[in-house]
Amino acid sequence: MTAVAAPLPASAGRSRHLAGTGALLRLALRRDRVMIPAWVLTLGPAVAAMGSSFEAVYGTAAQRAALAASMNGNGSLRALYGPVFGDSVGGLVAWRMTGLGAVLAAVMSLLIVVRHTREEEETGRQELLSAAMVGRRAPLTAALLTALAANTALALMIAGGLTASGQPAEGSLALGLAIGCAGLLFAGLAAVAAQLTESARPAKGLTGAVLGLAFALRAAGDAADPSASSPLTWVSPIGWAQNVRPYAGERWWIVPLFLAATALAVLASYALTARRDLGMSFLPARPGPAVAPRSLSGPFGLAWRLQRTTLLGWTLGFLCAGGVFGGIAEGASDLVGGNRQTREIVERMGGQQGLTDAFLATMTGMLGMVAALYAAGAVLRLRGEETGERAEPVLAGAVGRLRWAGSHLVLAYAGTAVILASGGLGLGLAYGLSADDLGGKLGPVLAAALSQVPAVWTLTGPAVLVLGLFPKATGAVWALVGGCLAIGWIGPSLKFPRWAMNLSPYGHLPKLPGTDATAAPFVWLLALSALLALVGLAGLRRRDIG
Repeated sequence: MTAVAAPLPASAGRSRHLAGTGALLRLALRRDRVMIPAWVLTLGPAVAAMGSSFEAVYGTAAQRAALAASMNGNGSLRALYGPVFGDSVGGLVAWRMTGLGAVLAAVMSLLIVVRHTREEEETGRQELLSAAMVGRRAPLTAALLTALAANTALALMIAGGLTASGQPAEGSLALGLAIGCAGLLFAGLAAVAAQLTESARPAKGLTGAVLGLAFALRAAGDAADPSASSPLTWVSPIGWAQNVRPYAGERWWIVPLFLAATALAVLASYALTARRDLGMSFLPARPGPAVAPRSLSGPFGLAWRLQRTTLLGWTLGFLCAGGVFGGIAEGASDLVGGNRQTREIVERMGGQQGLTDAFLATMTGMLGMVAALYAAGAVLRLRGEETGERAEPVLAGAVGRLRWAGSHLVLAYAGTAVILASGGLGLGLAYGLSADDLGGKLGPVLAAALSQVPAVWTLTGPAVLVLGLFPKATGAVWALVGGCLAIGWIGPSLKFPRWAMNLSPYGHLPKLPGTDATAAPFVWLLALSALLALVGLAGLRRRDIG
């Protein structure tokens, strides 16, 4: 008799696709043993500490009610921070930190997921792992479980910290869930992007573009409707997080909405990964010509080829963001009217040179702080080329280390000026057209945006320093940039002392447009940036590559 093998049950097939998930999860958690705690232990306590800060600055119920009324009556400030749903201490914490926390959780999640999926394939490590007992869906599952662990820890840290500080437990849990669920949703979107793109950098860029669009839609929707009921707000996951409304009649039904959207994104990523080969993508690069153009004959041409798409995306994003905020700048003065408290808030953020100019200064400052993310990423692309073993073939030819590094650093430093000029152009054009004075408004706003360049370069210098002397500590670069972003975002509204604001290079810049500026702060910042970069290049010249 001939033996007939019984077909495997469906559950066995599913388990085969997930084989090795536990081992990959343990590996991912080990590799992220510094990065994940750094994110969670920085963002979680920062949110929890906001309660005591608001109690110190706005100690009475009348002061908090006046603040809430002032913010809700100003479309320009609603676009920046969102509406205030509750005037309790917890409600103000939710107003100030839900949007920012959701953005930071999303960034954390996309970095985790892309690192353990597309980046593993790009470097060839996933092919080695797949030669063992590793199922097709195991790497993606391990990456998503790592992101789930990170966002769960973040949500619990926020909820527990706020409850321990005396805030209502229900609202604290709602705020933690709002931020954590936003991070989970972008983990799912990053998983989809990792299947669509051919390498880690486009995957991060695509997910980052979706995040930027979500923020812009939320800002436009909140500027139009103080109740956060605009359709533009509801198509943005950041708007969903705000509409959970912690400490203000929590909308718990939005949490299942987050989970359903996340499940759809995860299912889409599983469907895509089942239909592609390892290392392949659904948006592959076009085949290049048989003969390389003359532009690729040197290291700068190669660096431009590698970074031009990212630079173009940032440039267009800043142009659009500048246009959105420039269009509402003219209404800042009209909406505030004679409200003294709102005027003081805006002036602390952008200076005392007039409400509209203060709002424009705040916007150019925000553009400058966000531009540091581009600059850091452009510098650290050198580390990616190094660890991906693509630098050695270049350096094996007639290309020195400094020439190779300089080709990428030119794009990091010059690209910063380009994207800030783009943001200033969009801001100035929109503001000038709305004020019917394009010729008189465009120049000062553009100059104000470019005045942020020395501060961004001052943060670029430490990135070069870390690359040259401590290449394995590149996470410290993102921590430094994130810290400066946090100081600039929450410092003015909480009346941080001058010494705390000066910890960030942006605290040393004049508030432009509308004020007189001297050359001294720009010179000192540029000198510091140059010194740090030179020390980093000296270290790169002497250390081992790889």
